[in-house]
Amino acid sequence: MATPSDWKQLFADGLWNNNQALVALLGLCPLLATTTSATNGLGMGLATTAVLVLSNVTISLIRNLVRPEVRLPVFVLVIASFVTAVELAVQAYFYELYLVLGLFIPLIVTNCAIIGRAEAFASKHGVKPALLDGLAMGLGFTLALMVLGGLREFAGQGTLFHQAHLLLGDAARGLSLSLGEDFQGALIAILPPGAFIGLGLLIALKNVIDKRLAARASAQGIKTNREVEQSTAATAL
Repeated sequence: MATPSDWKQLFADGLWNNNQALVALLGLCPLLATTTSATNGLGMGLATTAVLVLSNVTISLIRNLVRPEVRLPVFVLVIASFVTAVELAVQAYFYELYLVLGLFIPLIVTNCAIIGRAEAFASKHGVKPALLDGLAMGLGFTLALMVLGGLREFAGQGTLFHQAHLLLGDAARGLSLSLGEDFQGALIAILPPGAFIGLGLLIALKNVIDKRLAARASAQGIKTNREVEQSTAATAL
């Protein structure tokens, strides 16, 4: 039976340790193509998260009913069905955002992160772990898309969460930040090369943070071992 520490580890893996965009480097097509703004990245990320959660839960439910020989076609069919449902929902309720994201919503079907989690995790675990795994991986992917989109948007246009109302409604108009119409941004940031540069910087930043955390943990471990040795020696005396 899974424990709270297991759930914590699932979320840690999805958000940071095994982030599908920054570690596994999966789903790069939507990551690089749609992140011209934070709003676009958030919208695509939430759509992908919805598909991840729904497909993981469904595949977990049917995992014992599907023969190994046909599991991949069945998984793709399940994922494609939910992508179609999500696409229709976005088209119905967020039509202007749907026009911006365009073809990339249907292409969620080809996102390797989704089929990868279905094969590696959902098909081997129960419903609750599969749901949490899909949610954690989706949120980690969404975070990467939103941060990359925000960096590119700010560097290229001097704005942040421009047109957030397309996703979050009129109440979100106040979230938009701008450096003014006179801001001269770096055009390369919102062009395709800017996506690769931005992703590389995010991966480098994550690697630096991981190394510092590992060094700190190692130093704390050495300190703890010394304290244990000193305590043992004192007890022996």
